[in-house]
Amino acid sequence: MKKEITSIFRNKHFWIVCLLVLGSSTLVAQKTFGPEALWRMGRISPHGIASDQKHLIYSVSVPQIESNGFTSKHYMMPIDGGEATEIASITDYIETRNLSPDGKLEAYHKQVKLEQVFGKEIHPDLPLANAHIYENIAYRHWDTWHDGKFNHVFIKEVNATDQGTDVMLNMPYHCPQKPFGGVEDYVWSPDGKQLLYVVKAKSGNAYMLSTNTDIFSFDLTTKATKNLTSSNEGYDTEPAFHPNGSLAWLSMARDGFEADKNDIKVLLTGSQSPINLTSSWDGTVNHFLWSTFAANTIYFLAPTNGTIQLFSLVFDPKGKKSVQIIQLTDGAFDITGIVGQTKNGLIVTRTDMNHAAEIFSFTFKSQSFKQLTFVNKSTYSEYAPSIIKRRLVKTTDNKTQLVWVIYPPDFDSTKKYPTLLYCQGGPQSALTQFFSFRWNFRLMASQGYIVVAPNRRGMPGHGVKWNEDISKDWGGQVMDDYIVAIDDISKESYVDKDRIGAVGASYGGYSVFYLAGMHQKRFKTFISHCGVFNLQSMYGTTEEVFFTDFDLGGPYWDTDVNKDAAKAYTQFNPIQHVKKWDTPIFIIQGAKDYRVPLGQGQEAFQAAQLLGIKSRFLMLPDENHWVLKPQNALLWQREFFKWLTQTL
Repeated sequence: MKKEITSIFRNKHFWIVCLLVLGSSTLVAQKTFGPEALWRMGRISPHGIASDQKHLIYSVSVPQIESNGFTSKHYMMPIDGGEATEIASITDYIETRNLSPDGKLEAYHKQVKLEQVFGKEIHPDLPLANAHIYENIAYRHWDTWHDGKFNHVFIKEVNATDQGTDVMLNMPYHCPQKPFGGVEDYVWSPDGKQLLYVVKAKSGNAYMLSTNTDIFSFDLTTKATKNLTSSNEGYDTEPAFHPNGSLAWLSMARDGFEADKNDIKVLLTGSQSPINLTSSWDGTVNHFLWSTFAANTIYFLAPTNGTIQLFSLVFDPKGKKSVQIIQLTDGAFDITGIVGQTKNGLIVTRTDMNHAAEIFSFTFKSQSFKQLTFVNKSTYSEYAPSIIKRRLVKTTDNKTQLVWVIYPPDFDSTKKYPTLLYCQGGPQSALTQFFSFRWNFRLMASQGYIVVAPNRRGMPGHGVKWNEDISKDWGGQVMDDYIVAIDDISKESYVDKDRIGAVGASYGGYSVFYLAGMHQKRFKTFISHCGVFNLQSMYGTTEEVFFTDFDLGGPYWDTDVNKDAAKAYTQFNPIQHVKKWDTPIFIIQGAKDYRVPLGQGQEAFQAAQLLGIKSRFLMLPDENHWVLKPQNALLWQREFFKWLTQTL
């Protein structure tokens, strides 16, 4: 069905955005915002609206550098803002989704041992043997080795001492999904007669080659299980019921494509066939929430134009009218979560490149925000924010590319500044107004650097085609997008053309490795974190093989019959261009990173060293694809800026 797409903020002061300053900030500051300031900031986690509908429940965690951990406290505050009160327990105020609607049953998950993989299990007479034995490639995932245990969902009576009923009895599948799934992977039906759960019903090699998750229902009366999404071959996730019994979820169509367009599907009460509500909308959905007050309305978040914004979707349950999708918010910020709905609007989390997430209320009628929490107000008062501008650049194929440019707080256009090209990972992750505790643009700009962050090919938020164009073309048009972005800003008199660097992680790290072999003296230094260096060994060691199969076109041994794979493993493989490396490079790698395994960083560092190039290798033995421990993260920041000081 045809859908109407409108924006209530069309062109409303949107193309010239210089700076978003929340009320807690000041333009006058004496200090330089540094890594230590970043790593004392609190991180807010909203839990929802309290059962009394009058209060908001949230937590704040704060890094503790000395103990290398975090402390966390829980708070309750009036839903329209005001003084927060510390509370001891969240569950005393919020109805958990784990309880059945009548409150008599509880759904929960735990690990179940189903396979023997340890040598001492298989050979009990060798209890001191330290060995893992595997017969398929599902032997490790994200940052853990498979130990024979699987996440399973159980149902039991509230306060019962027995373990309850395993709804996936003896199935070698995971729910919640590995590695990041949680309680959002299972949900009660409004009548309490069914429990729905998300499962990738595959094991072994098939599990690592597929993204085909499905939503299953477990009938508590008959104990029967039914696959509700068997006709769809890609991801089906985040099932959520409306109180009237209608079910909505997020769905991707293609198996193996983890960054496919994410649509909202609805199975209406009494219907046998789902409706794809966003099939004709040229975007992809991050998250959604049923309206509390209207059975035909859903609110959702989606990347658009270098930000993440809030949308409403109104549909006709009878299917006779077109779906109406309206963009509710617009501006130089990201809406990162929908906490819940009030009578007048929504409670959301919001962030931008200068500010970590805080909780806001958004009022429908006035289309305005009110900030409710001020977790880091004291920090913001000490430091001037960076200056953020949009820049539109023509690409080599005559498209328009959005580029975020972040300037130092005391920027003076009569001076010259060292400049960093930031290469985003993913490869299909949105580059929006995020506030990262590692790749923090405010922090980089505060050290005196201009940061250039292109929304290059592969970014969601600029249409489905733009998002998909990077797959099987890693070293193609996207590299031209990077080059035109840095060349365009280099025309400005305030850019020191002799002091330009390129930095990035994951696919951004790959981009750094690739640019190092073709940049033609544009860059003075490089930093690559967990970057893909050798696409052939990457294919042989990464755990989610569906990703390399789809994005590279297939295995490296099919290059004689597969033109996409042939191009990926030759023309687009950084190792094929390493002999052209001539620029200092800093390589960072986590040893527990199984997505882009340790060997990628080792190979790159060894090549740089043997080529006689100034290089440094930071290996983090207990970190994965990210850097999560406070002292490691602070060390990362210090080494990052030390390298830039030495080479730029």
